[in-house]
Order: sequence, then structure tokens, then C-alpha cells
Amino acid sequence: MNAAIIVAAGKGVRMGSDKLWLEIAGLPVIAHTWKRFNESQCIGEIILVVREGMQKNFAELAAKFHFQKPFRIVVGGAERQDSVCNGLEALGTETEIVAIQDAARPCTSEGLIEATIAAARETGAAVAAQAVTDTIKETDDGKTISRTLDRAKLWSVQTPQTFRVEIIRRALAAVRERGLIFTDDTAACELIGQPVRLVAGTTPNPKITVPGDLPLIEALLRAA
Repeated sequence: MNAAIIVAAGKGVRMGSDKLWLEIAGLPVIAHTWKRFNESQCIGEIILVVREGMQKNFAELAAKFHFQKPFRIVVGGAERQDSVCNGLEALGTETEIVAIQDAARPCTSEGLIEATIAAARETGAAVAAQAVTDTIKETDDGKTISRTLDRAKLWSVQTPQTFRVEIIRRALAAVRERGLIFTDDTAACELIGQPVRLVAGTTPNPKITVPGDLPLIEALLRAA
């Protein structure tokens, strides 16, 4: 079986508010994201990782919008990787592939979910990504340009980040053993030498991080 872990335990510091509960295109942001995976034919179970005290809010959300797919609500940890680990522990024993999704990324398409699952089944790990098209500069002091990077080799990674369950568990165990903190699950795979397949999406898949992201994402959701 394939499952999804939606990581919804963040505090929205850069947004200045709890972005997941902002209403956009007729629904709270988190409802849009949950709806995408609830309707996905290739996902059998959903794990919601939430902040302590928010369990009731998410249960009420599922009832309000009639999300029928089996789901479980678990509490997140101190860091994102801890929240992912808590989600992994809640998976059913029959789960082979897990797609890990940012709760604040509400435009992810069914096709992209399916493509990352297929790639993870073949390679062991896969990530939704886009080739970088802007010229990228590196700075050493945060004020002036130090060098220009070769954009032909650069990709911007998104979610879902999708894995064979035993691989992401082993990767995150290695992170924990070494006392490291990663904000990206594929970085844990890099640590253990696990190849990660890049999966280019065919439609925009932005994440809400700052207020300026809202107009574009609302337009994309209304056009879907």
C-alpha cells in the first residue's frame, strides 16, 4: 500500500500567522492539501502530523469536508525530521511507499503524486523538483556576490518527497544517530548514499511561505 504523511506541525514563523488555516479559494490551505491526497487514487492512507492541541481541529476539518480516506492524526516533534519520524511510526504495517508532503503546498497534482511513487518504487527515493531557470549567485558575506553557480546542475526540490518506507526509516535513523538536523528528507538519503530520483512536475507546485505567495496560489487553486 502507498500512504501519505502530511507535515502540518510548523508554526508559520515567516508567514506571521498560522498559514494552514487561512481561507483561500474557498477552503483553508490545509483542506486543499488534504483534499489532493484524499482524492488521489494511488494513496491508501493519510497520516496528519500536527501540533499538540490541534488534534481536534483536524478531526473536525475531516468531518466538515467529508474526507473519507482512512487517516490518523499524530503529534509532531521538535524538528521537522522528528515530526516525520512520528508520522512513520503511525503507518500501517502493510505500507511500502510513503509520500511526505508539506501541508502548505496545496497545488500538488495527482500526476505528480503518482510520478514520485512510481520513481520511488523503482529507485527507492524520489522528489518533486524543478530545474532552476534563474541565474544563481553565491555570497560569502550576505552582501556581495562571491561566485556564479552553474544553473544547469541546479534543481529546486519540493514535495512530495517519496520513499520506500524501510529506506526513509533507515536514513532518518542515521540522522538521529549523528545528531544532525535536516529540513529536507532527501538530505537524509544523501547521508546514507541512497540515490534520489528527481521528478519534474508539469504544473506549478508552490509552497506558501510568505504573504506574497498567496495571490499566485489562490489563482492556481481557482483555475484547477
